[in-house]
Amino acid sequence: MEEIIQKPSFTHREIAVTCFNKVWDLLVLENRTEKESEEMVHLCHSSFWHWTKVQEHTPTNLSIGYWQLSRVYAVTGKGETALHYAEKCIEISTNAELNPFYIAYAYEAAARAYKVLREAAKCQESLETAFHFTSQVVDDESKGWLTKDLEDIQS
Repeated sequence: MEEIIQKPSFTHREIAVTCFNKVWDLLVLENRTEKESEEMVHLCHSSFWHWTKVQEHTPTNLSIGYWQLSRVYAVTGKGETALHYAEKCIEISTNAELNPFYIAYAYEAAARAYKVLREAAKCQESLETAFHFTSQVVDDESKGWLTKDLEDIQS
């Protein structure tokens, strides 16, 4: 009997983007349930994994994926895991010499993780580095997003 190989109906890119966007829908919920938080974690890992299967993925794609993983773990109170992904985000962003926007967000992720871990000095150090890179962002809208997120960590 001959095996029939079917072409997938969705590409890795499409699944990655769909999962990424669904994570955002869950992140903005004010009263997220435990089930929704768990779904958010699974979707985030799925998004990242699918990005790694996109042949032409870039360091920017990976930086964004690590950042989102860090954010998801921070908002679910898992500081050590959030820091783990923030460190990966910093590493890939700086090694690839990405735009300051992405490097700033990598340090934003670290600051958020340190806040969850109640490590005030390291949180402040990461915030200062993030603000340094934010000052190099030329697009006003992007700079505004960064500034708002950094100020949220400080409050």
